[in-house]
Order: sequence, then structure tokens, then C-alpha cells
Amino acid sequence: MSDTLVIVPTYNEKENAEAIAQAVLAACPEADLLFVDDNSPDGTGQLADRLAAENPRVHVMHRQQKQGLGRAYLAGFRWALERPEYRFVMEMDADFSHDPKAVPQLRAAAQTADLVLGSRYVGGIRVINWPLNRLILSTGAGLYVRLITGMPFFDPTGGFKCFRREVLAAIDLDKIHSNGYSFQIEMTHTAWHLGFRIVESPITFEERREGQSKMSGGIVNEALWMVWKLLARCGYRRRPRTVHPQSVAAGKTAG
Repeated sequence: MSDTLVIVPTYNEKENAEAIAQAVLAACPEADLLFVDDNSPDGTGQLADRLAAENPRVHVMHRQQKQGLGRAYLAGFRWALERPEYRFVMEMDADFSHDPKAVPQLRAAAQTADLVLGSRYVGGIRVINWPLNRLILSTGAGLYVRLITGMPFFDPTGGFKCFRREVLAAIDLDKIHSNGYSFQIEMTHTAWHLGFRIVESPITFEERREGQSKMSGGIVNEALWMVWKLLARCGYRRRPRTVHPQSVAAGKTAG
């Protein structure tokens, strides 16, 4: 039985959906895949339904309208938590900017960590086909987040992650309000302040093959303000107080 769920939000990803499903399932036999489709007008949801009918490892969640990346992931997280067989829950883009072959790598790292960040910048820069201004924006955002929040991670805005289910169960998902870059920052910051062990695993990021980027000025502005809200939310503390009792680190200490 599969113990890993890879959540792939979709909106107008018909060009990529079938190929990404095939690639993920081939790369990681322990994984199922959940498409969370925001009523894509290009027929992505219907294609995902066909894939699910053909393969029991593919699942589909249909939402009535486009509500943003963060809302899609939260819906997927709740779906995963309702199914106790999933010990590891992953975030992944549909557009092949995240390499499906790295899914087993992140899952393996989660054997000794609570949250694994697929990192474009730890140990160097591994980004393909980005213009210089986009790279500067991304690396600058990471530095900005580190300086304000105190989180010691090189790539806090990345969207290729693997959570142990204990982390998602410990987070009050109803209190996660952001989308886009800021959603990634908020989830990692919340897990970090709860005392879970977070590590970065190096990945190579490649700009999307098909379709259009969902990046917008609003996503960037949301992230700029969100870090200050996160700092205030935790009483301006820039480090966790304790190790969470369900963290793998706590288990090692107890042993």
C-alpha cells in the first residue's frame, strides 16, 4: 500500500497533467498522486478524471473555482489527513519545474526529518532557464525571509516539499491564510516554530515546459507583508522554544 501522497494543484495544466502523473508514479512506487483542480477551463479536471479511472494510484479533487495555490494545498492536506495510510505528504508543481525523479530523494530525507524542503539554493544555485531578474527576485526573497524571521533556510519560498503527516496534523490549517510564495513561507515558519526538524535537500529547478507561469505582482507583495505578520504572530521570537514531542528529533532524544 502507498504511504506517500504527492499533491499536484492544477489550473489549465492539460498539457502537463498526464505526463507528470506518469513520471511521478514511475519514479516512486510508494506514492499516490492527488490532482487538486480549480475548475480549469481547458479541461484539465476531465483529463485527471480519466487518469484516475485508469489508475487507482491517481486521485482527483474538484473545486468550484480558482482560489489560489495555498487553498488548493490546504484542501489536499485535509484530504490526506483523512487517510491514515499516508505517512508522507508532498507538494509538487504540475509543470515539470520540479523533477519527478527527485520525489524518492525527498521522501528518503523525510525518514529522519519532519519537513524536507526541496532547495534550489542550498550548496549553490541550481536553476535552469530563468532570466536574471527572476533569479535575483527569488534569492533576494530568501534572504529577506531569513533576515526578518530568523529561519535558517536558503529556499523558504520553494514549493517542492515533503511533510511527515505529524507536522500537518499539528498545524491548525484553518489559521493558514496566505497563498503563493507566502503560503510556502507560512507553512515552513509554522512548522519550524512548533519545533519540528526541517532540512533542505538540494534539487534542480527548471522553468516550466508548457503553459503559463502563475507568478504575479500580488503574490510578491503578499509575501513581503506576510513575513512581518509571522514575526508578530510568534511574539517576535526568531527561533523555536522547544522541540515538538512528535518530531523525529524528539524521538532520537528520547531514545
